[in-house]
Amino acid sequence: MYGMLYESVQHYIQQEYGMETWRKVCQIVDCKHQSFKTHQIYPDKLMPDFAAALSASTGESFDFCMNFFGRCFVRFFSNFGYDKMIRSTGRYFCDFLQSIDNIHVQMRFTYPKMKSPSMQLTNMDDDGAVILYRSGRTGMSKYLIGQMTEVAKEFYGLDMTAYVLESQNDICGGTAGPIKLTEGPLTVIVKYRLDFDNRDYMAKRVNVIAHPSQLKMPSVDLNVFLELFPFTIVLDHDMKITLAGEKIVETWILHNPGVNPKTFIGSHILERFKCRRPKDTQIQWETILQMRTVLFEFELIRTGHNRAAYDAALNFDFENFDEASSLNEAQAMALASAKEFSAENAKEEAAAAATSKDEIDPATGQRRHSVGLRSILLKGQMFYIKDVDSLIFLCSPLIENLDELHGIGLYLNDLNPHGLSRELVMAGWQHCSKLEIMFEKEEQRSDELEKSLELADSWKRQGDELLYSMIPRPIAERMRKSEEHVCQSFEEVSVIFIEVMNSYDSGSNNIQDAMQAVTTLNKVFSALDEEIISPFVYKVETVGMVYMAVSGAPDVNPLHAEHACDLALTVMKKVKAHALPGVAIRVGINSGPVVAGVVGMKVPRYCLFGDTVNTASRMESSSDPWMIQLSNYTALKVQKVGYKVEARGFVKVKGKGEMETYWLLEGPE
Repeated sequence: MYGMLYESVQHYIQQEYGMETWRKVCQIVDCKHQSFKTHQIYPDKLMPDFAAALSASTGESFDFCMNFFGRCFVRFFSNFGYDKMIRSTGRYFCDFLQSIDNIHVQMRFTYPKMKSPSMQLTNMDDDGAVILYRSGRTGMSKYLIGQMTEVAKEFYGLDMTAYVLESQNDICGGTAGPIKLTEGPLTVIVKYRLDFDNRDYMAKRVNVIAHPSQLKMPSVDLNVFLELFPFTIVLDHDMKITLAGEKIVETWILHNPGVNPKTFIGSHILERFKCRRPKDTQIQWETILQMRTVLFEFELIRTGHNRAAYDAALNFDFENFDEASSLNEAQAMALASAKEFSAENAKEEAAAAATSKDEIDPATGQRRHSVGLRSILLKGQMFYIKDVDSLIFLCSPLIENLDELHGIGLYLNDLNPHGLSRELVMAGWQHCSKLEIMFEKEEQRSDELEKSLELADSWKRQGDELLYSMIPRPIAERMRKSEEHVCQSFEEVSVIFIEVMNSYDSGSNNIQDAMQAVTTLNKVFSALDEEIISPFVYKVETVGMVYMAVSGAPDVNPLHAEHACDLALTVMKKVKAHALPGVAIRVGINSGPVVAGVVGMKVPRYCLFGDTVNTASRMESSSDPWMIQLSNYTALKVQKVGYKVEARGFVKVKGKGEMETYWLLEGPE
């Protein structure tokens, strides 16, 4: 699907449910796209995935979400001016329903890779209408109902109710395509009943009965008709070709050089053409009579320009076939040029086929077709001519620009002299370069915007990492929500102080000694940072040669003493392993209540306050090198769970007097 559909989903989810809901939806479906480009193709499965995620986030049903997406798309494309095209289709809602396929055909010039569905208006009455929907995607039936409901309400002022009458091959919640249990391709077919006030349209229908003046008109000679409209096919009740315009025959001969030209007249239309639109329509007399307002697209079936087909034609018995009398001069020349084209290009196509075996089209993922004339598409309407009791397919080639004109083997003079076929092709060629430049600029801007968003996200992540290095994540999140109370008390935590000793001689004036001290501190503190495992232990700050950490805050941790001791034992081994000359560390740990909070505005810090912090600092300052000193309370707490401690005795602590302390020797086995 084109990005425009997903742009509408993103815009209206954010508008109706908020940015947080859209982030949650993207997280559920694992969508990596920050934005969608209007003319870029995205996976079809995103649409039902978004609907399922929105349903899970809001509690609405999946069908409601798909219906909501359909209504959102109608609102959204009005911003691009497409609402004018909808309003221009007719005065009544039924006029729009009859023109849906025509709108899709016109939109293919702007969105060339659009895989549009086919919709056929099959029945009308005063209370509404019945439409038949055909598509290669499943799970989009409720999406279409949302679109129809919004179009009826916004553009025609009608309250419409839609429901499904019949459904084939439709699978709710998926768009990958119908499940194929057979070799043939399957198509989703859904018949809808649309209930709305249709009395005005039914009362003002015209041309249902021929006007008396039309009955007095003389019949038209078909030869004159075919001369005026060279791209015309006449069909009988069996849908066989009885007559065809000159250009139709010439084009068919050019694309089928290995087939007897005489077989074209009298063959069934589906033997020579493939019906592209409406999809999966039964090409039968009664069916076509009910589709007078529908645009048909037929693709010419060709044998291709290959030597095998040409050789097969050489063995055909032409003795009873008078080419000169059956074909006019132009058609005979077309047959000759087709044979010549086949002979000259046989080797080139064989080489092209050999070199293109491994050539993959990046847009579709399929192998590219071999070089040669492109298939021609004929677009037009079916008309019933009572005088000859036949259907006439009045059509013209579907051509976008001069390159495509040459690709199918036609020239401007081959197109209908009436109408705007030639002018449209020339205009398409003239404006093609301008449109390409505009598209390239828009894509470039979109790329730049996406890069800017990615860069902004990167900066945000870096800012968050810097913030979380100064302030714990839970505290930072509370501050973002403008919560004033960022101060918190904890009943019991374990505070760790680690001092790096002998790293710098304070009496030295040598710059090299100072730089060496900075390098040494960086190595030791970096080793300590590597052992900090949040939320078990949180680094509070470093002051000079001292490293401070805490376990049990800001995340409450009942095993704070054990985790503090584990950290101390680990860093002892790690710093010893660095074998820094003359450098030693000493550790002090104490457990108890503290108060914690964020202090400062310019460089905010998460700080701890209380006697527990002072005591832990004294445990470190009175400790010995390469030793871990515990307070009495902490030692008794960890000794119960298997940590090996040794009584040091009573130590005189500044501001505390005599305190009984312990050495931490090992962790539990």
